[in-house]
Amino acid sequence: MLRYDRQELVAHPQAYLFKMATNVAAEWSIRAARRRPHASEWLADLPAESSPESELQRDSEESALRRALEALPPRAREVMRLHFAEGLAYEAIAERLRVSRRVVKREMIKAYAMLRQSLHSEGFEASPARRSQP
Repeated sequence: MLRYDRQELVAHPQAYLFKMATNVAAEWSIRAARRRPHASEWLADLPAESSPESELQRDSEESALRRALEALPPRAREVMRLHFAEGLAYEAIAERLRVSRRVVKREMIKAYAMLRQSLHSEGFEASPARRSQP
């Protein structure tokens, strides 16, 4: 649009702008396809979204986690709920429960240890992907 000396050369500026954007997107798509070609055999290596075995494993893990959470002491369970379900930081949890931040941190440490022990005793080990997550 800036190249034209007179505005009247473009009858519909909005349509012109949309057409230019479409052309740029198409050009980028063509460049991307040439830069990194994709082989169809890669698709065969992708895992299926779900299978009966993976669903059963996930259900089993969720049941074990639910039992482990229910076995926690009430305050530790409440701290975990506030942190994960409501997304509260330690300071906000401390304020809501009328305890110090140190108590909240101690309850979280205790809860994690109890959960690890409980899940380990049921035969569930953290996968490498899960170990990196909090």
